[in-house]
Amino acid sequence: MRRALLLSVVLPWLAITSPAAAQQDGPAPAAAQPAILVADQLFITPDRQLIAKGNVEAFQGDVRLQAQRVIFEESSGTLQIEGPIRIDQGGDVTILANAAELDRSLRDGLLTGARMIFKQQLQLASLQMTRVGGRYTQLYKTSVTSCHVCEDGKPPLWQIRAGRVIHDQVEQQLYFENAQVRILDVPVFYFPAVRLPDPNLKRTSGFLVPSTRTTSNLGTGIKVPYFFTLGDSRDLTLSPYLSGSTRTLEARYRQAFRHGTIELEGAYTRDDLQRGEDRGYLFATGLFELPRDFQLEFDLKAVSDDAYIADYSLPDLDRLRSEVTLTRSTRDRLLHAALTNFKTLRDSEDQDLIPSSIGEVYFQKRYFPTSIGGETRLTLEAHGHNRTSDQEGNLTTTNGRDHGRVTADLDWRRSWQLAGGVLLEWEIGSAIDGFTTYDDSYFSEHSSRLTPRSALTLRLPMSKTDASGAAQFFEPIVQLGWSNVIGDSVAQDESNYVEFDQANLLSLSRFPASDAREDGLALAYGFNWARFATSGWQSYATVGQVIRQDADTRFTKTSGLGGTTSDLLLAGQLKFNDGIALTARGLLNDSLNFSKAELRGDWYRDALAVSGSYLWLGSDPNENRITETSEIWFDGSYEVSTSWKASASLRYDISDARATRAGLGLAYSNECVTVDLSVNRRYTSTTSVDPSTDFGFSISMNGFSVNNSSKQYRRSCRQS
Repeated sequence: MRRALLLSVVLPWLAITSPAAAQQDGPAPAAAQPAILVADQLFITPDRQLIAKGNVEAFQGDVRLQAQRVIFEESSGTLQIEGPIRIDQGGDVTILANAAELDRSLRDGLLTGARMIFKQQLQLASLQMTRVGGRYTQLYKTSVTSCHVCEDGKPPLWQIRAGRVIHDQVEQQLYFENAQVRILDVPVFYFPAVRLPDPNLKRTSGFLVPSTRTTSNLGTGIKVPYFFTLGDSRDLTLSPYLSGSTRTLEARYRQAFRHGTIELEGAYTRDDLQRGEDRGYLFATGLFELPRDFQLEFDLKAVSDDAYIADYSLPDLDRLRSEVTLTRSTRDRLLHAALTNFKTLRDSEDQDLIPSSIGEVYFQKRYFPTSIGGETRLTLEAHGHNRTSDQEGNLTTTNGRDHGRVTADLDWRRSWQLAGGVLLEWEIGSAIDGFTTYDDSYFSEHSSRLTPRSALTLRLPMSKTDASGAAQFFEPIVQLGWSNVIGDSVAQDESNYVEFDQANLLSLSRFPASDAREDGLALAYGFNWARFATSGWQSYATVGQVIRQDADTRFTKTSGLGGTTSDLLLAGQLKFNDGIALTARGLLNDSLNFSKAELRGDWYRDALAVSGSYLWLGSDPNENRITETSEIWFDGSYEVSTSWKASASLRYDISDARATRAGLGLAYSNECVTVDLSVNRRYTSTTSVDPSTDFGFSISMNGFSVNNSSKQYRRSCRQS
């Protein structure tokens, strides 16, 4: 029969692996929890020795010790432990040893044939381990690795050999003396002294994984990031990037506040691409929760020149949008204010002729009058944008036109359920717009207009369950709408590009902004359909069309809304239970040709992940598209095995019969190493950017971070 003994004084040593119990030097604090000792045999000898033999186990909190024999000498206050010895604490740290001799509190002592294992991954094997002051663990003639070590004598893929390793339990740091980095037991690096983090440490200053990068423009270079912890809420990462053609210092600063966060990312560069010039970029983002449910958010972007982002493989942007927003949202009220600035990187655009500075304020309040029922919405809006050019615009060209608008909109809407399940919806309202236009020779400086409107909508939602158990939904829709624009002619500066889709099929104005509104009588009709099968696959479809009393010439050729009869809107989606999804949308004209079409597919299954898109746009001079546009995007990855993963990406211009971007990647990862290889090619060229090829390579030894990856693969040893 196994016997147990409650020990509250003899075994406070169980804090041997607990950093929390060793926050300072000096006498060990009294154990917060009693320890329990369990063994096959447990007795006290006449000379006052406590002996536990056979499957000895000791517990205190989340710490567990296993040994074959424990002898406590009361006279000397020492513990002799015979192994094999195993000490576990919450799965974070495990100590294995053949034998140990420790003092009464086990804050100091000696362990032979010892191994320390962190997170069941990083292991430190030594001939001898000593405990000093309850804080430091010293390991002599140590081999450190996170690779799976087989008993056939073959060396691990990598290891660090050190004359001495010191583990600081409080600071959670590992200090190596006379260390060698070995690959398959071949020395490749030597360090007289080096410090690495304990894998249990979440944040600490130190070097991050370096990487190499080779480009056709910059040559071969290396990037060595260093991470600085600046307290619990701030950190800084500096990444020198050096090659034969560039000297770049990249930086990232992050700080968390009680009610918000900020992140600054940028770089300073001197290179051979633009000799003698200072180059760089700065991106800043932040989010703050303010009193009274306000939310402040900013996203700022600045760059020294148009080519920098492409030269240094930053996010693929052709315009930089900087924005500061203030938002407050409740159930019945929305306030949104924004300041936006645009910086174009396109050769086809003149920075002075685009609306670079934009200010907007939007407010909406909902009311629910009990006397008439339904819902009333009050909307107030202000918008203004500025171009830096002073060149006057006219009827056909904007040039340097500046524009401002204020809008007040009031509408009421209500729905009724009629016999047979028919839903009747009625909307009535009116909008008042005031405009101010500067630097324009055609439009008046001040103008205004009034737009009353109304719409009746009928829906008949129907559902059924067929013999297979699948649920089907079908909803025909018809809407009769009317609006009347009364007032001055104004510049259409915000609504030059119109998209006809499911979201605005039933809108009384399909222009994206209030500077343009539809006028006259219109009939919209269509249907929604969906099917949900018991096997898991789902399908959706929407078909719709708009018929007008009078054609609106402001709609562009490919908007699908020109003439008295719009193109037929077709949209649908298929989802299968094996991770396949197909989404399509198109505008079919009366000649049975598509003016716009888009198809997207996603397939996620086991080791395969594939996403792709196809886009076709007809020529439309009013949308600055002289020729047809036809492109394919592809992005995919495949896990060849548990350790190997391949990836590829492609952007191909079918119209020009050439690729614009392409990339390949190969990654290898196991329990102790991660290797990433990549090559990316940009084929396009402009006056400021040349085609370039980018090669990337990084290698990291796993085991010295809290989370190396979402998956850990451990190799097995072959049995002969």
